[in-house]
Amino acid sequence: MAEGGHYDIVVLGGGSGGYACALRAAELGKRVALIEKDKVGGTCLHRGCIPTKALLHAAEIADASRESEKFGIRTSFEGVDMPGVLSYQQSVVDRLWKGLQSTIASRKIDTIIGDGRLASPTSVVVGDSLYTGDHIVLATGSVPKSLPGLSIDGERIISSDEGLRLDKVPASAVILGGGVIGVEFASVWRSFGAEVTVVEMLPQLLPLEDEASAKHLQRAFRRRKIGAELGVAFESVKYTDTGVAVSLANGKTLEAELLLVAVGRGPVSAGLGYEDNGVAMTRGYVDVDPLCRTSVPTISAVGDLIATPQLAHVGFAEGILVAERIGGLDVRPIDYDGVPRITYSDPEVASVGITSAQATERGITVAEVNYPLGGNGRSVILQTQGQAKVIAEATPDGPGRVLGIHLVGSRVGELIAEGQLIYNWDAEPADVAALIHPHPTQSEIIGEAHLALAGKPLHFHA
Repeated sequence: MAEGGHYDIVVLGGGSGGYACALRAAELGKRVALIEKDKVGGTCLHRGCIPTKALLHAAEIADASRESEKFGIRTSFEGVDMPGVLSYQQSVVDRLWKGLQSTIASRKIDTIIGDGRLASPTSVVVGDSLYTGDHIVLATGSVPKSLPGLSIDGERIISSDEGLRLDKVPASAVILGGGVIGVEFASVWRSFGAEVTVVEMLPQLLPLEDEASAKHLQRAFRRRKIGAELGVAFESVKYTDTGVAVSLANGKTLEAELLLVAVGRGPVSAGLGYEDNGVAMTRGYVDVDPLCRTSVPTISAVGDLIATPQLAHVGFAEGILVAERIGGLDVRPIDYDGVPRITYSDPEVASVGITSAQATERGITVAEVNYPLGGNGRSVILQTQGQAKVIAEATPDGPGRVLGIHLVGSRVGELIAEGQLIYNWDAEPADVAALIHPHPTQSEIIGEAHLALAGKPLHFHA
């Protein structure tokens, strides 16, 4: 076997967690090899975050053209040119991919394209070449999951991968799974004109979000005529002359042109030599401690491969943490409650911190306020509905530390960064109430909610 070279760090997987680790390690003076079987950028850039959000922006344009007359603008909606949409989508991906490749090259990171496999606690084999390192970082990501007995054929029964490449708008679709992926596809396809029904086994859409946010989203989806079968399990699917027939545990059968399986993503770890080399695993996920160390001292793991929130920005943070730990810097574990979460549907759902249900589970007494977007000038201009909910710890002296911020409405994803600062800096409602938010902006909903919780509401009444 040919000697591929020796490095301070060999990173297996060039997605968000892997390339972030490589970039930060190189900044710290480490010699780094980045091994990727496809294209650097991974799922997020090529099959996830970026192409999905490009579709969602195109969907927003479609809705705006349909609804322009209510703003006094006369235009017409002539349809969706899916090849044109896909061309736009790919142009966005290509531009970011080229920029990422340039950044990686500028840090003098060696990129090796090929299927890598862990050969020992200090080496990775790619083809006939062996790459050795003082430290190995596993970052092989995730792929769409299905259910037992449910086969994805890529045509009538598809995953998000095929959904992003559809060159026509389906006339109708059943979406199995009401998490982030399912909700975003439902929003896109409805804006493009499809009849859509979401099937979710748990009682609400976006099961990980606060119940109040889910209720707002569900009402908005009903107004948009997006169907939802909640609290019901999938039983089976069969082909029909025009598509598929999906049978549910409540006795209903839903017919549609296609079925999108959006039941989550599973780790890419099988057959890669992890367990063979002593890496402890649970249900395919690599076990790590709070600093992303595996059971093998020379091996770390980051991103969707470990059982942490499957978010690109979590992968970035974990990759940076590992690089800095290996580089000898003082690092702290990530507070995953403090990571912002966004669903880019119409309306958007954004949050940071814990939900009311989680507070109850943890035995925390809380004070809450729900500030409706109807009291916010900018939201009225945008014709969006929703709310800002703030959850704070209840103390004898009044509301204490803010524990959660939950937003629903158009464009609220851009606001949650402020929520992240409030949560992670242990701010109290009175601290935020003292800040002046610009008018008229949607950022005022965060200020107004904290004003109300601090006992001095402005544009708000119970």
